[in-house]
Amino acid sequence: MAQPLVAGAHADAAGRAGPAASGSGADLVLERVTKDFGGVAAVDDLSLTVPAGSFFALLGPSGCGKTTTLRMVAGLERPTAGRILIGGEDVTATRAHQRPVNTVFQSYALFPHLTVLENVAFGLRRRRDADPAGRARQALELVELPHLADRRPSQLSGGQQQRVALARAVVNNPAVLLLDEPLGALDLKLRRQMQVELKRIQTEVGLTFVHVTHDQEEAMTMADTVAVMNAGRIEQLGSPAELYEMPRTAFVANFLGQSNLLRGTVVEAGDVVLGVDVGGVRVRVPVERAVSTSGEVLVGVRPEKLHLLRPGEPVPDDCNVVGPGRVTDVSFSGVSTQYQVLVPGLGTLGVFVQNLLGGAAVALGDEVSLACAVRHTFALDGAQDVASGVVDLDGEPA
Repeated sequence: MAQPLVAGAHADAAGRAGPAASGSGADLVLERVTKDFGGVAAVDDLSLTVPAGSFFALLGPSGCGKTTTLRMVAGLERPTAGRILIGGEDVTATRAHQRPVNTVFQSYALFPHLTVLENVAFGLRRRRDADPAGRARQALELVELPHLADRRPSQLSGGQQQRVALARAVVNNPAVLLLDEPLGALDLKLRRQMQVELKRIQTEVGLTFVHVTHDQEEAMTMADTVAVMNAGRIEQLGSPAELYEMPRTAFVANFLGQSNLLRGTVVEAGDVVLGVDVGGVRVRVPVERAVSTSGEVLVGVRPEKLHLLRPGEPVPDDCNVVGPGRVTDVSFSGVSTQYQVLVPGLGTLGVFVQNLLGGAAVALGDEVSLACAVRHTFALDGAQDVASGVVDLDGEPA
């Protein structure tokens, strides 16, 4: 009879038991972890806790330190300072093969001369598991590939190879499963399908997943909690909805989706709503959505929260309005149309309008004003760079 796919404790390749891991995996704690390379801090005094059984994402641009953090958890890099604990046990000095973790890479790393079943069972056989073939078949059923057990990796699609790699990692019952840009080699449609599959598998097995990615959609689609990294530090940590709706820095506002950020000065500091002068226009911001409540601020609003108003069109209740401005670009993208609107004194603002009527409602060159419900505005520290986190044409953030 096959053993349960998710059993009690993890054992390494030599048969030694690692920290106990229940069906919900184990928690992961990083305490003031720093990693220096030649005097440059790739990871800078980073502390975080990943609860057992959660799907956690480290999100950030290339060079932000997320992959280095993952490699330290895996034991492939040693921290310059700080501690790493898994299931309450300090593993900072523990070798990679002795840690209760497995890693799924973008490259799959399957053995070409072995069948799919043999690939999944490989680690179990090395550990002399009582029923490697049975547990491997369970893992293939989990990723919905039992019918491909006798094929070689070269006979599989990219998505199938990735699912085999995931099955091979999960079958070893790690306390923590690390995913290093696992969907990066897949095309857009397959990547989105795999996002759903990964979340389903994590929910079903209940292991602790730590997913490293630069793809905002991936992080927001799958993770319970997202940590946005920048220059070796965590800019903000929270649920996808919290980070998107309530960014605390310009970097997070720009990197996680898109934001219109306008410089302004607080002129009315109320208990519930701030009055902010933005280019001579009074804009209201809820106090609970303001990082800074005095002096210079950056007033922000997401493009999809803005509404286009034609001349003479009534303003919805409880809205901020700027403009008029001129439509300088119209881009139809299927579910929505994206507009660029140049507002004198404020610059160009982005607007996303859902295509409920089947096409663009405003034409290039039209004069419009922009309205946004007060409850959707936010305010950040005015000392920050408006362009922080904006990805340039080379794919790098400003």
